[in-house]
Amino acid sequence: MEYTFLAFELIVLIFSVMIHEVSHGVVALRLGDTTARDMGRLTLNPLKHLDPIGSFLLPLILAISHAPIIGWAKPVPYNPYNLRDPKKGAALISVAGPLSNISLALVFGAFLRILSATDFLAFDSFIFTAFTHIVLVNIALAVFNLIPIPPLDGSKVFFAILPPGYSHIEAFLSQYGFFIIIFLLFVTGFNFIAPVIFWIYALIVGAPF
Repeated sequence: MEYTFLAFELIVLIFSVMIHEVSHGVVALRLGDTTARDMGRLTLNPLKHLDPIGSFLLPLILAISHAPIIGWAKPVPYNPYNLRDPKKGAALISVAGPLSNISLALVFGAFLRILSATDFLAFDSFIFTAFTHIVLVNIALAVFNLIPIPPLDGSKVFFAILPPGYSHIEAFLSQYGFFIIIFLLFVTGFNFIAPVIFWIYALIVGAPF
């Protein structure tokens, strides 16, 4: 049963990061950049998006260590020079990914609320567990990606609102951001974002985790 649920966790994660990345490409297309479409990345075919480390290895390590399950797919490319306002456009494209995950969490959270009100979940614990996990994974992905450290989505939003006089902060984070993320992973397992994840879960579902 444990291995079955682990496989289910990975399937949910892969689906969620795929939606996340396609959302980046869709917004980029709306803003005038066709790069993702031209490269065949505006598709729900998971084979186009899977990343060996972010979609399999990291989630597996986190699952074994009982940390929040997060990961990533291959980034959907875009050309900022095709955007009318490159900095603002980059921020909008970046925030589209986390917003897609919050949207998925809201949809399945609404299902949980409805099913709880009808007492259906009392007779089907699998549905409850599955929907709960889908909500949690998508909240975790949104919160994780909004951390304002490159290469995460939150960094693009942060850089878009960063005053020009603080460009040295952008340069530092752009150079060392990946190593900071790795450090946080191995030192904390990203457990520091768990309280935020559970707070948002309670807000969406209407009950604590």
